[in-house]
Amino acid sequence: MPMPQLDTFAIEQNHVPTAANDNPIGFVAALDDQPIEGGFDPVFGDVTWQTLISGDKTQSNGVVLGVATFPANGVLHLHRHTPPEFYFGLTGSGTVMLDGQPVEIVPGVAIFISSDAEHGVTAGPTGLTFAYGFGEDAFSEIEYRFSGGQ
Repeated sequence: MPMPQLDTFAIEQNHVPTAANDNPIGFVAALDDQPIEGGFDPVFGDVTWQTLISGDKTQSNGVVLGVATFPANGVLHLHRHTPPEFYFGLTGSGTVMLDGQPVEIVPGVAIFISSDAEHGVTAGPTGLTFAYGFGEDAFSEIEYRFSGGQ
């Protein structure tokens, strides 16, 4: 088939190449099976996290879900990112600074963080864990922009 006809044929087929995660499948991800990340970068603070769902680690798309863990009085420094995010308190307590306003996070409390809102977390005296999530394909694609003065 000559090249112009091949181009026309390809367009008519409306074929879009598929990436590995264009056809996600159901799966189960156990928190205890996930590696612990973070905790060593002074830019972030001493928070650690475990990623349960993320297109760069699982056959999924459109959602990122993980669990953040803070030691007693641990911190995640003030930062921003374009995708909105949520936190859902699991254990312990802490304070989320959300655009300059302190918001308490405890088990059972959900916090919505809008696009580009400046936010950071300080855990209470017993530490803190919360689930976090984004409506994005992969955690690695989220650009964290930390505020100055850490």
